Amino acid sequence: MLGVLMLQTQFPRPPGDVGHPASFRMPVRWQVVPGATPGRVVLQADAALLRPFIDAAWQLVDQGARALTTSCGFLVRYQRELQAALPVPVWTSSLLKLPELSRPGVLTVDAQSLGAAELACAGASVQTPVEGLVPGCSLQRTLLEDLPRLDPQAACRDVVEAAQRLVRRHPALDSIVLECTNMPPYAQAVAQATGLPVHHLMTLVHERWALLREQKPAT
Repeated sequence: MLGVLMLQTQFPRPPGDVGHPASFRMPVRWQVVPGATPGRVVLQADAALLRPFIDAAWQLVDQGARALTTSCGFLVRYQRELQAALPVPVWTSSLLKLPELSRPGVLTVDAQSLGAAELACAGASVQTPVEGLVPGCSLQRTLLEDLPRLDPQAACRDVVEAAQRLVRRHPALDSIVLECTNMPPYAQAVAQATGLPVHHLMTLVHERWALLREQKPAT
């Protein structure tokens, strides 16, 4: 069973999102971390949340989780601490895929919050190109303000337009990584618009889960 550490949110989660059961091909259990709002995690980088994340992670491990992931790519900030505190693999973020790629770029919910420190926590080059959603666009407002409604068409448009800006500014890129765990529903549209392979949390956890299953049977 895969354990997912969830932010405390109310916004809708369509298929492809880390919070939707149809996004996974393995048994999954979710654990909400009280107080872990998008604002505290993404915008404030609130270090006081590390302990609640560790406590929630242990609850999942005690319930049988063989590996753990999270519902926010910015939790890569805690990758080292969470892995050191827990006895199972921890995959905090799709950004962990970056060191495996040749010339990747990153799409993020908020470019002002994702910088060299977050890239370094992922083991990636701090020169990795990063493009964010337009500040105040439909999807960014829904996610960072934790709004109860999501406009799927506007959200897809927001992500695709960010991807197109990324590729225009960095034409040598050969792949794109979606930092945000709420962007995978639009991954196919991004791939079609850019012609590049698109990696995200769902692709990462399924790749690593398959490797984990090769080591010993899943439960």
